Amino acid sequence: MTFPKIGKFIIIFFAIAFVIVGARAYKLYHYTFDANVKTDYVLLIRENQDFEEVYKELEKAAVLNDNKAFKWVCDKKSYPSNVKPGRYQLKANMTTNALVNKLRSGNQDPVDVTFNNVRIKEDLAGKVSKYLWADSLSILQLFSNEQEIRERGFDAETYRTMFIPNTYEMYWTTDAEEFGTRMYREYERFWNEDRKNKAKALELNPVQVSILASVVESETAKADELKRVAGLYINRLRRNIPLQADPTIKYAVGDFSLRRILNKHLEIDSPYNTYKYTGLPPGPICFPSVISIDAVLNYEKHDFIYMCAKEDFSGYHNFAKTLAQHNRNAAKYRAALDKNRIYK
Repeated sequence: MTFPKIGKFIIIFFAIAFVIVGARAYKLYHYTFDANVKTDYVLLIRENQDFEEVYKELEKAAVLNDNKAFKWVCDKKSYPSNVKPGRYQLKANMTTNALVNKLRSGNQDPVDVTFNNVRIKEDLAGKVSKYLWADSLSILQLFSNEQEIRERGFDAETYRTMFIPNTYEMYWTTDAEEFGTRMYREYERFWNEDRKNKAKALELNPVQVSILASVVESETAKADELKRVAGLYINRLRRNIPLQADPTIKYAVGDFSLRRILNKHLEIDSPYNTYKYTGLPPGPICFPSVISIDAVLNYEKHDFIYMCAKEDFSGYHNFAKTLAQHNRNAAKYRAALDKNRIYK
């Protein structure tokens, strides 16, 4: 009779153990595979951050439903010793397992780096550094790396033409050197055979096209006028007439707020003074957009060689084929400036 009692206790013991193990397994299963992210969240992990810093950020932001579950799965998957920097997009209802796998593998999400309406290199550095961990100073230093600039076929003035405004998908961990390399690759891709052939037909190279595009873009904010303005400057280049582009004077003076160009401004001795020197300036006066570059390559063919801002301040221009006609247009514009007390 003794053995049946022992068997009974053994059965009861294993039954209880099975229940405990089952309950524990059930709990750990839910730890691992239950949805544990409350809401969409962008987690930025910087270089040299450790696991505790990552954990505290998530805890402070109240991103997780169960912090304990996250920590347990991290320990089981050895994540604390495998923290990788990056930008990670956490999605609502993501499981703990999926979250830890994403972080442990370094599977970061890219960011859209957009820069446009950029006039000077400081503007570029400021805009790009908002998207990447490369700071503005390190991006600015790209423009003083003489060896790399030469190796890519540019000089100190023309290097800016390599950075074509657009939206580029990059990783947040991109540093300044990687950004520069990416921009060179995009520049090479942009200047395909079709665009190179159009530039050649203009007897210009890609850099010269970009320089001219920067003048065109600075001259008019009206997209439907870009090709006409481009055609006017091409006419001037072909006739060896100075471009006489007011935006180049603003660039030379260093004051882009000028609304009225005076005689004293035209006397400034700068290679960017297109009233004083014929041909293109030595570099771009802004970072020209794709639409402006293509406007030059696909310029409007006409006989205009003069232009003047319209007296209605609409942003459009009056175009002229003769100096007499241009002088009449200019007189109307000057009268409008005087009427509105715009003297500088």
